[in-house]
Amino acid sequence: MNRRPALLAAAALTTAAALTLSACGGDDGASKDSEKIAGADSGTQRDKSPSPKASEDGTDRPEIELPKDVKNVFEGGKTGDPKKDAVLADNERWVNALIEAVTVVDSKDHPALKFYGSGDALLSAADYVQGFRKKNASFIGTIRYYDRQVTFLKDGVAAVTYCKDGTKTYPKDLKTGKVDRSIEGSASDYAFVNTRVQKNDKGVWQTDSITSVTGSKKCIS
Repeated sequence: MNRRPALLAAAALTTAAALTLSACGGDDGASKDSEKIAGADSGTQRDKSPSPKASEDGTDRPEIELPKDVKNVFEGGKTGDPKKDAVLADNERWVNALIEAVTVVDSKDHPALKFYGSGDALLSAADYVQGFRKKNASFIGTIRYYDRQVTFLKDGVAAVTYCKDGTKTYPKDLKTGKVDRSIEGSASDYAFVNTRVQKNDKGVWQTDSITSVTGSKKCIS
């Protein structure tokens, strides 16, 4: 039975979760090499993601483009605290980079994923994307991210938590191009996500670890 892929595709990853994906995602044989995020030959219309401006802080950042039928919606990006806003902006870019790597299958290189991720998060992401590729699967639709919070743990390290709603996404078979819109939303399409981010020498807040709770009551509205 197919499951809504955005349940797994919204950056709510841990190393273990990346190795036990649903039928729309990956399998236990996914590679752990973050350099091997392979693509498939397929023409895909792309549009610039609604991520923060790449040049707003003067950093040379890779461009992120999502397919026209895939959208990430982020709520609450401005807290009034410039430091927290910078953390949320880079977390948003990381999420967009991951979704780009899953849904843009006409490219073998996704530099933004390595730019905004590191450590366990990047290794898990590589496994995750490979899992989709092996099953010739992707998804379309909109994912919503809300109740986004930043907590500074120590100098240069913070935790970012948020809720994710994937009820408006649908699995796509890359071989046939068919989209299954028959799947109804359920509690399993929501998740509470807790990420650890660390500021690197370029001033980028990279995501280096992620945990999530699927069906979390605090995220179901």
